Amino acid sequence: MSSQPPVAVVTTISSDAHTWNLVYLQTVLEERGWQVINLGSCTPVELVVESLTESDVDLLVVSTVNGHGLLEVPALLDAVLHVPARSRPPVVLGGKLSTHGEINDEEVQRLREMGFAEVFAEETAIDAFCSYLSSLSVSSTATAA
Repeated sequence: MSSQPPVAVVTTISSDAHTWNLVYLQTVLEERGWQVINLGSCTPVELVVESLTESDVDLLVVSTVNGHGLLEVPALLDAVLHVPARSRPPVVLGGKLSTHGEINDEEVQRLREMGFAEVFAEETAIDAFCSYLSSLSVSSTATAA
């Protein structure tokens, strides 16, 4: 097994010009031993797909804070789901996904049914994200043993 750190791509949707959320997530991931490819703000879907096919990526983290997540993430996820399975990592989503405030449980469930491995959209989102990362580390350690 390779001793390389796991790789995460951190991205946002094409209409979101915010960057501090991406920098923060990059720091959270790096502090936990991940290598991060940060695609920056206003990320075109094509760039996300290209990053998955050109790198060995273990996790795709989509974060948006402009409130347009529910509108734009379906197209992003659809494009990612068309990436060959060997190049397609789990995709997680978080941030401010709606302009009407926090999304409800039904919307979270719909996003999971679409194919998101996890959705982090409440006040405890970062703690839940860190727990999720820990569970990935436990899984890969168990697999390596």
